[in-house]
Amino acid sequence: MQPATGPLAGLRILDLTTVLFGPVGAQTLGDWGAEIIKVESLAGDTWRNSGTFRNRGMSGQFMAANRNKRSIALDLKHDSGKSVLRRLIPTVDALVSNIRPAGLARLGFGYDTCRDLNPKLVYAVATGFGQDGPWAARPAFDEVIQAASGFASAMGTDDEPAFVPSLIGDKICGMALTAAVTAALLHRERTGQGQMVEVPMLETLAAFNSIEMFGGYAFVPPIGPTGYQRMKARKPVRTKDGWLTMLPYSADNWCTFFTEVGHPECIEQFAVRDPVARARNIDAIYDRMREIAPTRTTAEWEELLLRIDVPHTAFAKLGEIAEQPHLKAVGMFPELDHPSEGRIRQARPATRFSETPAAITRMPPRLGQHTTEILAELGYSTAEIEQLQAEKAIGSE
Repeated sequence: MQPATGPLAGLRILDLTTVLFGPVGAQTLGDWGAEIIKVESLAGDTWRNSGTFRNRGMSGQFMAANRNKRSIALDLKHDSGKSVLRRLIPTVDALVSNIRPAGLARLGFGYDTCRDLNPKLVYAVATGFGQDGPWAARPAFDEVIQAASGFASAMGTDDEPAFVPSLIGDKICGMALTAAVTAALLHRERTGQGQMVEVPMLETLAAFNSIEMFGGYAFVPPIGPTGYQRMKARKPVRTKDGWLTMLPYSADNWCTFFTEVGHPECIEQFAVRDPVARARNIDAIYDRMREIAPTRTTAEWEELLLRIDVPHTAFAKLGEIAEQPHLKAVGMFPELDHPSEGRIRQARPATRFSETPAAITRMPPRLGQHTTEILAELGYSTAEIEQLQAEKAIGSE
C-alpha cells in the first residue's frame, strides 16, 4: 500500500454501496485520497461476479469500481454484525449507502440513529428516486432510469426509444455522488455541521439530459420541439479506408472546411456563416460532409483537419483504447500487479491535482480481506474476532 496523497487524505468514508452507482462515487473519493472502508454482506457485492474474471468474486468490472478500498464483511442482520458497524460509524467522516433508506432504517442505521452515534457525520444516500416523491420505494437500475428520465427517448426517438449501451446513469450519478459528499464535507470543515445528503438517480439524470434536450420546452409555453437537432444529425463518416468524426463548429471552421475540400459553393448554399440558418440546415450540411468524406483516407483527412484546426479524430476500438495515441502518452491505462489476480489494467484517476495528486494506492480488495485488520483497529481482541467469526457475524479471509 502507498500512502494517500490526494486532496481528501485524512478523511475516512464508510462505503455501504453495491453494484456501480455508489461504488463509482466512493472509489473517486478514494482516488482523491480518502480512506474508504467498503462494508459488504457475507455474500459480497453482487458486482464481484458480473463480467469476466480469473477468480470468482474478482471480476474486471468489480475491480474497475472498487480500488482504493478496504473490504470488511458483516452480516447486518446479525446483532453482533450491527454492533461492529455501530463502532465503526463514530470513526468516520462520511457514510455512503445505496441501500434504500427505509431498509437501512429497519436495520437500525437511519440518519437520526447514525447522527446520534456521530453528530458531525455526512450521511449520503444514493437512491433511485427522490425520497420525497411517490416512487421513493421503487427499485432502480440503469435501464429504468434511462427510460424514466427521457434519456432513452433522446438516444432513439419518442416512438422508438433506445438505451445507451453503457451504464451511463450509474456512472453520471456516481460522479454527482462524489461531488455531493465532497461539498458536504467542505461545509462540515467550515461549520462543524454534518448533514444528510441524497443523490437520486432519476432527478440527476433528468436534469443532466434536460440541458440540451429540452429544446423549445425550456420556455413556457414551449416555443419549439424538444431535442437538439445537431445531436441527431451527427454520425460517424466513412472515409476511403475507415471511419472518422469531424466537427467543423464555428462559421470560420465551416467556411475554411468547404473551401479546402473544393466546395466553396456550400458556404452560401447552406448559409454556414449564420449560426441560426446553419442550425436549420444541419442535416443537409452533414449529408454533404458524408458525401465528401470517401474521397480521402482517414490519414489524409486527419492531416488536413489538423492543419485547418477543425475538431476531429479517428475512432478507437474498445480493444485498442489503451493504445489510443493521446491516452497512451498520458499513461491513462497503467498495468498493475494485483496480489491475487495477477496483471490487471485500470484507468488511472483522470483528474489532476498539482499539489495533492490522486493515485491508485490500494488494489481492489477481495471479499472480507481487511475484516480482521479493521476490527483490530477498533479494539477487538483476537478472541472477540474469533467469536464473531464463529457466530457468522463477520466474514474474513
